[in-house]
Amino acid sequence: MNNENLTPGSESQPLIIDMKGIVKRFYIGQPNELEILRGIDLSVRKGEFVSIVGASGSGKSTLMNIIGALDRPTEGTYVLDGVPMDDVPDDLLSDIRNCKIGFVFQTFNLIPRTSALKNVELPMLYANMPLGKRTARAKMLLDLVEMTERMGHQPSELSGGQKQRVAIARAMANDPAIILADEPTGALDTATGRLVMDLFHTLHREQGKTIVLITHNPELAAETERVITLSDGRVIGCERREAFHAGV
Repeated sequence: MNNENLTPGSESQPLIIDMKGIVKRFYIGQPNELEILRGIDLSVRKGEFVSIVGASGSGKSTLMNIIGALDRPTEGTYVLDGVPMDDVPDDLLSDIRNCKIGFVFQTFNLIPRTSALKNVELPMLYANMPLGKRTARAKMLLDLVEMTERMGHQPSELSGGQKQRVAIARAMANDPAIILADEPTGALDTATGRLVMDLFHTLHREQGKTIVLITHNPELAAETERVITLSDGRVIGCERREAFHAGV
């Protein structure tokens, strides 16, 4: 993807995501070999809020897994926040994921029978942050998403919107370079989904967070600064939202 497709005013910012020629195949060498991504070029600069859209089967989930260091490409290069991912051994990928990327999933992925506070603390525990410091930061993040009064509650005691707010607080735990949100409003009603999107806008506007939103919903995509469209494993469009206004 050429720099001309980047969000206006972002050119001075360093690249957070720099992908060139990303190909992903499954069942390599077998009769049922399948090519899902077919030469993706993708650049995202620090502080951008972009969306990746496409129909089912377009390659969104496969691309998300590679962006999130959950999988590796078959071909191509990927530099994440200045780190060439080809050079990262498998046993260190989890550290990269934990420190560089904050994940927000449609299904929340909270740990059952564990309080909201402990769920938010978990990534910091894996990063070996001292107990006092991680508890203080978890409380601060839960306050940010207006969940202070529910921090002692387990996921089963929370509504869908409350679970997603806890998940967003958890995603922010280690101050990641990127928030990667996969259909974050897909399991929520319209009003609750609106609250979650407003929270993303707040994180983008007030904290300068880089956010990559994976969605099939064109209305949500229209709220982002740049809309990248996939079809059959290729980027077929990149629309700059010059009239973008956070939270509108």
